[in-house]
Amino acid sequence: MSARLPLLLRGLRRPGRPPGPPLRPPTPARASGGGGGGCGGGEGLLGQRRLRDAQVGSSRGQGSRAPPVRGSIVREVIQNSKEVLSLLQEKNPTFKPVLAIIQAGDDNMMQEINQNLAEEAGLNITHICLPPDSSEDEIIDEILKINEDTRVHGLALQISESSFSNKVLNALKPEKDVDGVTDINLGRLVRGDAHECYVSPVARAVIELLEKSGVNLDGKKILIIGAHGSLEAALQCLFQRRGSMTMTSQWKTPHLQSKLLESDIVVLGSPKPEEIPLSWIQPGTTVLNCSHDFLSGKLGCGSLGVHFNGLIAEDDVSLLAAALRIQNMVSSGRRWLREQQHARWRLHCLKLQPLSPVPSDLEISRAQTPKAVDVLAKEIGLLADEIEIYGKSKAKVRLSLLERLKDQADGKYVLVAGITPTPLGEGKSTVTVGLVQALTAHLNINSFACLRQPSQGPTFGVKGGAAGGGYAQVIPMEEFNLHLTGDIHAITAANNLLAAAIDTRILHENTQTDKALYNRLVPSVNGVREFSSIQLARLKKLGINKTDPSALTEEEVSKFARLNIDPSTITWQRVLDTNDRFLRKMTIGQAPTEKGYSRQAQFDIAVASEIMAVLALTDSLADMKERLGRMVVASDKDGQPVTAEDLGVTGALTVLMKDAIKPNLMQTLEGTPVFVHAGPFANIAHGNSSVLADKIALKLVGQEGFVVTEAGFGADIGMEKFFNIKCRASGLVPNAVVLVATVRALKMHGGGPSVTAGVPLKREYTEENIQLVADGCCNLQKQIQIAQLFGVPVIVALNVFKTDTRAEIDLVCELAKRAGAFDAVPCYHWSIGGKGTVELARAVREAASKGSRFRFLYDVQLPIVEKIRTIAQAVYGAKDIELSPEAQSKIDRYTQQGFGNLPICMAKTHLSLSHQPDKKGVPRDFILPISDVRASIGAGFIYPLVGT
Repeated sequence: MSARLPLLLRGLRRPGRPPGPPLRPPTPARASGGGGGGCGGGEGLLGQRRLRDAQVGSSRGQGSRAPPVRGSIVREVIQNSKEVLSLLQEKNPTFKPVLAIIQAGDDNMMQEINQNLAEEAGLNITHICLPPDSSEDEIIDEILKINEDTRVHGLALQISESSFSNKVLNALKPEKDVDGVTDINLGRLVRGDAHECYVSPVARAVIELLEKSGVNLDGKKILIIGAHGSLEAALQCLFQRRGSMTMTSQWKTPHLQSKLLESDIVVLGSPKPEEIPLSWIQPGTTVLNCSHDFLSGKLGCGSLGVHFNGLIAEDDVSLLAAALRIQNMVSSGRRWLREQQHARWRLHCLKLQPLSPVPSDLEISRAQTPKAVDVLAKEIGLLADEIEIYGKSKAKVRLSLLERLKDQADGKYVLVAGITPTPLGEGKSTVTVGLVQALTAHLNINSFACLRQPSQGPTFGVKGGAAGGGYAQVIPMEEFNLHLTGDIHAITAANNLLAAAIDTRILHENTQTDKALYNRLVPSVNGVREFSSIQLARLKKLGINKTDPSALTEEEVSKFARLNIDPSTITWQRVLDTNDRFLRKMTIGQAPTEKGYSRQAQFDIAVASEIMAVLALTDSLADMKERLGRMVVASDKDGQPVTAEDLGVTGALTVLMKDAIKPNLMQTLEGTPVFVHAGPFANIAHGNSSVLADKIALKLVGQEGFVVTEAGFGADIGMEKFFNIKCRASGLVPNAVVLVATVRALKMHGGGPSVTAGVPLKREYTEENIQLVADGCCNLQKQIQIAQLFGVPVIVALNVFKTDTRAEIDLVCELAKRAGAFDAVPCYHWSIGGKGTVELARAVREAASKGSRFRFLYDVQLPIVEKIRTIAQAVYGAKDIELSPEAQSKIDRYTQQGFGNLPICMAKTHLSLSHQPDKKGVPRDFILPISDVRASIGAGFIYPLVGT
């Protein structure tokens, strides 16, 4: 290597910047960070290199020095890379590409060059140092780690030539292969798609040096000698593209002398053996030395010792190749940034072949083969390390995605609600699925459906599953409706752990002294006694400002150790995700080991647990932990709330829920993405899927995309809670509401006979009856008015059944528009899939583009009673409310405890706007009775119980 190389490197450094750091001592471990330290050698090696440089400089005659243009090429490449990176960083100030170099061995000749060029351009370099004798598998393990590291944008190998096997090279991700050594990058180059791949920096350096030196390559005879693998292929391809006649040869090839004599340009791909005389090379031939050892980090330090027409030595090629690798790195970073920005998905949608008559939901689901979930994840922009795959068709999505896409604009946010339903349901889930199938599979618009996970109780009961139906459903249906990824089981485990902790604490406090309790709570471990962080928080809550367990007085010990739970105030019940009527009331504590402590208790359905509501409303793991800790489970004998934090189980609950917090990715029948996450009921809870699923989906669809989520029951329940509770917790603003109606339900509200699950419909519902439809549209008009209270445009989706007539359909759409709906569209998704909901999708797109004037119905600072009254009058149409003495007492207690500023979650029948299920249509002038009021402090709402 010539003596001018250190001078050139010093010239590349920024003015006033000190020289690069000294090489690090040998280390077999990963050396991370942007410093780019070495893997061996130290100053001794650097000194040896300087000595060689001096020797080479003195041995090479003045005539052999390369023209100054070669140094200027490197500066030009680095300056260009620096300018491009600066432009990228103007819009992305925190972005700084990282090049990882995996090095196996102690030779560091290229390391300082890489470091200086990278620093000059504004990149970071991290070296992963492996022992020289690392096996192929060990090198591949490191490559695979870097492949999945989203912080790294380019990967290069500096390993011995013997380690460059196809297995090693093709382990690199093509998009990080900045040296262009993988088969995919080489294949694209050969095919002529150089703009879509990374080209070998060494091969590019050869071409650049020749062309910048004034050599016209068209028609020249090129001999590439001693090159192997990717370098040989890249050189051949680049020369041939420039009209050169290219030959390749190895050093021991017969007739090598004649080939050398015929050549205009000779490219040396490996060191010349001593037995090959220099006289074989014709005087006047242009010779380039580009040993493949650039990749291994080794630089030769001698010249050929002969004055040819143009000798371009190895250090010229290697230095420029290092600069071009930096240029490839900047290109890699630019591609990465482009991928992070919103783009229309290249989604492979699944084709439907609808049958008539429509088969059962299960038959339709099983007839369609879903895409592999990792393929779907990649199509919608998820990175490999952002998903956790469960089988072939399900995956959890990690919350780290929100940090990666935090600067990306959200898409449009659409809620699907419904009119007051029959006991059979009116198809909100099918409309939700059909709408996203139409948006993505037929209109090529990014869209996501966000649905609740169904409880096993209704799934095995009359209602059935919740995957949608017909040709608008989530697949595989069995996976969706049953265990999914175990989120409900995690909730069951966490809920029952807390229930066990309550009764166990009462038992121990009833049977032990203050001192014994204290010793159990704060045991001595290896002679050391100290409070845990959760215990320190309890001490602070109690007003005890001490951190030494031995410093507490007897009174403070008693205060700390005893929660004094009043068993009659316990509101926390055990849960099970099965309908088992014989567990609705029971007596616990019958075993002799419970020492006579027994009480009446009950099991609730698992999705009724407050932990489910917490999961649905949380926005991070830390927030979930805080919410779990705030859950009130009982009162003490002084009337003060007792929380999960007081019981010391918050950490345990969070650990049980650590995976459940991640949304579940599935797909529709047409291969469009769906998040299935959380499943709180809409009567005793807020009835919406998770905030986290919505937030992640809004980032993934991009600014022009749509996220469609569903609220339980009618608009008076699920939609009202979506706006007043979920949107208040998430900070998200909805752009439109899709209100689902059916002719069947409207006939019921118009005075039709009762509808009972499992009983055939009366003929009024299967034959045309215009009058019943017209009379029942009062409920549809009322639900439209409820949505308008919140300032959001409403599109009515009429879910069409085969018994509906054209006259009935036209009447509903006309009356809906008169009532103020932005549009009203008949939908046929159940029978033909997304194609049957295209008109609805177009209407939603148009309505969402008009802008939302969203507002909450009430101020949370209002008294609890006033918030209840506002909902009763404005939403349900009640004349007033009536509080039972127990309800009033609870309201007074919650207000005194500081919970008066929480939103309201009304627990009411879904079968009527009033509290009486048999009152259809739009009941008027009724008094809404509030029998009880309860609190879900962790979830963050007060829920009054309406009627019975």
